[in-house]
Amino acid sequence: MSENNTVLVLSGDEGRRRDLVTILEFVGDEQVLAGAEAEAALADEQAAEEALLAVINGEDDGAVPAIEEICQSARGLPVVVVGDADLDGLADEHAGRVVARMDWPLNYTKFVDAFYRAQLYREQFRRNRKSGRGVQLFRSLVGTSRRVQQVRQLMQQVADKEVSVLVTGESGTGKEVVARNLHYHSSRRDKPFVPVNCGAIPAELLESELFGHEKGAFTGAITARVGRFELAEGGTLFLDEIGDMPLNMQVKILRVLQERTFEKVGSNKTQTADVRVIAATHKNLEDMIESGDFREDLYYRLNVFPIEMPALRERAEDIPLLINELIARMEKEKRGTLRLNSAAVMSLCRHDWPGNVRELANLVERLAIMHPDGVIGVQELPPKFRYVDDYEQSPEPDEEQMLAESAGGLVGLDAPATLPSDGLDLKDYLATLEKQLIQQALDEADGVVARAAEKLSIRRTTLVEKVRKYGLRQESEEA
Repeated sequence: MSENNTVLVLSGDEGRRRDLVTILEFVGDEQVLAGAEAEAALADEQAAEEALLAVINGEDDGAVPAIEEICQSARGLPVVVVGDADLDGLADEHAGRVVARMDWPLNYTKFVDAFYRAQLYREQFRRNRKSGRGVQLFRSLVGTSRRVQQVRQLMQQVADKEVSVLVTGESGTGKEVVARNLHYHSSRRDKPFVPVNCGAIPAELLESELFGHEKGAFTGAITARVGRFELAEGGTLFLDEIGDMPLNMQVKILRVLQERTFEKVGSNKTQTADVRVIAATHKNLEDMIESGDFREDLYYRLNVFPIEMPALRERAEDIPLLINELIARMEKEKRGTLRLNSAAVMSLCRHDWPGNVRELANLVERLAIMHPDGVIGVQELPPKFRYVDDYEQSPEPDEEQMLAESAGGLVGLDAPATLPSDGLDLKDYLATLEKQLIQQALDEADGVVARAAEKLSIRRTTLVEKVRKYGLRQESEEA
């Protein structure tokens, strides 16, 4: 949670501005500044730096200039756009500030999700500013688990160093994401990043692919070809699945790494190679060395700085963030959207994920195709991903628990928990009981939903749904 929860509301439409302020004040205990107060906060450098989020009315004529002004006035302040807005004229560097775009009237679940994204964006900006780096630092490497934080720390240490890096980990864990980020944050970022999958190229063609060939060097070489090393001159060459490279090519790669020179196939002219090499593999290269399938000298030349990517099952706490990021990417690319309820997310967190992040990305995309703009529960998940029972966001009260609590003499209950001789409607009785307790908690918390949720030991989102269910919204706002 951010230290400062101030939200700035900017809208030329007074009615829309008033509605947004009402919703924001109802959702939680954030401080909301609107109109002239919000503009004054943007003009104050310290106040702008401390704000959590700016919410703008996308239907205003000046939506794009408003976002640009926010980007210039407040470094790292995320923006949520409400309403149908044309942002085609927005510069790419400013478009990255928009963490969510939502239709009007607002969807509660999407609105809460936008707040969460804004908090993550703001906190990441503040951490990166302390380390002296920009807000885009390793943004595509999503997660807050300890394992991912360790990977980010290693990347920060080696990104601007001219050394070879070996990235290991299971397939689908994001090894190429690491390689691209290392290139982006190095002094070579303005030069090419050239990836090569060593396992996807036939052994007899790999040498030509890497080093190029001259015309007539072999049968079928009707023209000269530029190799990947030459294409990556001054930049970074990413050798993916280096463990699948044949031994004869391993010798030639070792020579390039040692001498920084190579020759094209069919040529005796030596060319220099100013290239940083980052390699990756899902195999255990030390076991391959013992079996004679990988050269030990090449291993130590590549393994100057090792980075191990954790499997998704080892960082299950990152799955909700990854899902949000994957959905956000689909929305940005206009490939649809969806939402998962808490039971579905919980079920996915229990899956073993042999395909890691790639498997999760494929699942989210498949669900978006099958259930466009839908809310996904456990029953909508493929059978192998169902580990819990589905339930509504606002489940019915646990009967035994509520009866036990009523027998314990909770304040605010007038009748003892005894069964009348002519019976009763247990569902209605429990609902009335729950409604009384919620109203009492709201009264004691002066209408602040977050504090009332703490008193009831339930999540704030669950309490908001129950307030709506029992028609307590107006009472809680007025309290």
